[in-house]
Amino acid sequence: MKVGIGSDHGGYELKEYIKGFLEEEGIEYIDYGTNSSESVDYPEFGEKVALAVKNGECDRGIVVCGTGIGISISCNKVAGIRCALCGDTYSAKMSVEHNNAQVLALGGRVVGKDLALEIVSTWLSARFQGGRHERRVNKISDIETKYML
Repeated sequence: MKVGIGSDHGGYELKEYIKGFLEEEGIEYIDYGTNSSESVDYPEFGEKVALAVKNGECDRGIVVCGTGIGISISCNKVAGIRCALCGDTYSAKMSVEHNNAQVLALGGRVVGKDLALEIVSTWLSARFQGGRHERRVNKISDIETKYML
């Protein structure tokens, strides 16, 4: 599995912490920035990670901004991407098992480092269950297609 990871300045510290975890676990990743805590705009980094997942450069993505809200919204603007903002392990697990989320968003100023690693670990190990959930995910895709500009 290859993971794309990106953040703005508000998520930079947590992103770096998560990269250390990925390295320890032997999980390959591509860092799409930012590379410091200097102020930047989160949509740029959400888009980069979402496109990497959409284009198959990465299997999954992890994005971090101060709250996780803005960067998750940015990722979800990329057609075909389902990014879930999670602050607990149950939501992380369900986001994959029921919603087939390919991108995980975290709030660097909201979620503590240890909890963040538990969320990431849970999310990475979860698998989409299909079945009735497939029908629902397809309905999400239908809505997306219906309103594309």
